[in-house]
Amino acid sequence: MPPSSSSAAAFLSFQLLGLVLFCSFLHGHAAAAAAIRHHTFVVEEAPYTRLCSTKNIMTINGNFPGETLHVHRGDTLIVHVVNRSPHNITIHWHGVNQPRYPWADGPEYITQCPIQPGGGKFSQKVIFTTEEGTLWWHAHSEWTRATVYGAIIVYPKKGHAYPFPKPHADLPIIFGEWWKQDIFELFDDFRRSGGDPLVSHAITINGQPGDRYNCSGQDMFKLAVDQGKTYLLRLINAAMQDILFFSIAGHQLTVVGTDGTYTKPFKSDYITISPGQTIDVLLRADHPIAASYYMAAKFYSSARAAVNLNTTTALLHYTTNNTTTTPTAAAANFSAVSLSATADTNASVAFTARFRSLADKKHPVDVPQKADTNLYFTLSMNAVPCPAGATCAGPNGARLAASVNNVSLVLPTSMDVLGAYYRGIGGVYGDDFPSNPPVSFDFTNLTIPAVYRTPATGNQVSGRNRRFYVKSKK
Repeated sequence: MPPSSSSAAAFLSFQLLGLVLFCSFLHGHAAAAAAIRHHTFVVEEAPYTRLCSTKNIMTINGNFPGETLHVHRGDTLIVHVVNRSPHNITIHWHGVNQPRYPWADGPEYITQCPIQPGGGKFSQKVIFTTEEGTLWWHAHSEWTRATVYGAIIVYPKKGHAYPFPKPHADLPIIFGEWWKQDIFELFDDFRRSGGDPLVSHAITINGQPGDRYNCSGQDMFKLAVDQGKTYLLRLINAAMQDILFFSIAGHQLTVVGTDGTYTKPFKSDYITISPGQTIDVLLRADHPIAASYYMAAKFYSSARAAVNLNTTTALLHYTTNNTTTTPTAAAANFSAVSLSATADTNASVAFTARFRSLADKKHPVDVPQKADTNLYFTLSMNAVPCPAGATCAGPNGARLAASVNNVSLVLPTSMDVLGAYYRGIGGVYGDDFPSNPPVSFDFTNLTIPAVYRTPATGNQVSGRNRRFYVKSKK
């Protein structure tokens, strides 16, 4: 017997109601899983005292290091940047993929023009997709990132767990550098001379040099822990251009992630961390209570150039009955810190070689099996002739210059490369960047033929279709 028109209408209404409720559930679930968060960054100068002297530095909201941003996987940040400093600035979100949204990536004159001093404003949209773990943000114009930087903590999606037991607490450990000179004067001198930049006067942990420097012991960074608990330390190397060794006296660290991804866990007495890299480690507080242990970091360098040979320190201190006594360095044993020698290449390589992607069902790694385009990149330090009438501090009286495939970048000044590309404006960049070195020779030889020591200059790009998979050699 066929249904009546009234019963059919009721059945259809019931179906529509179910569809509406289901869509509402999906929308609510998506809203709960991902959020849009707003932050305001006010760029301003502030006085800071380190190494017995005070100077003005660029900061975000007056803080050094800058504030830590907390997000969940899949969230979006809108960061409103107001530049009240006397200098240009851009902000880069280091390690954030920004899929199909390069406009807020931050490199000066590449994806945007700098935010102008005296009140310039720019709102940056930061899209988090597959990243999970620790990333960081920093200035990306000249050497402003020497003091303008902070951590980004990307937690798992709400309702999801870490791929390891949940730690009692987590916190960033940021390595940086400190110069007694004004950073802008330092950069101008470096650019004018064409030689190596002045070596920093101190390495810092969370903005503090530690007790092996003058006037620095009282304010050294101190981390209080409870015996028997596990802590997630989020290590960030914000130093300008050097690799670091890091260790905690008497404690092993378990590496669980790097650069916003998880790794297969492995234990180590020390960490080797490259500039710009982040490493997540688990610290088990399994030592006697009411004791202090040194945390320390120093630079690794196998080059013949000058490097800061000092060591920065901080204190790990165990609490007693949930009460923290005043930690003192006198109770700690610095000789127990497991730090490699400055030029210990074997130690650096041995640590890095242990990294493996976690690559489990919940954190798959999709590696393309076929490359559409093969690129061969050579990265080198070169020298360009000193201008007539000038005195230069580079090799043989020349100026140092870095290059890729023997092309040394010269930034545009009229507009950014990304804007010129999308607007079809010519004369801002070239589109013939070489996919291979112009000449092949023994690239690993310490002695480079003189004819290849002077690079070409320009701001060329490689015009590759973004849908292609690219396989590159370095």
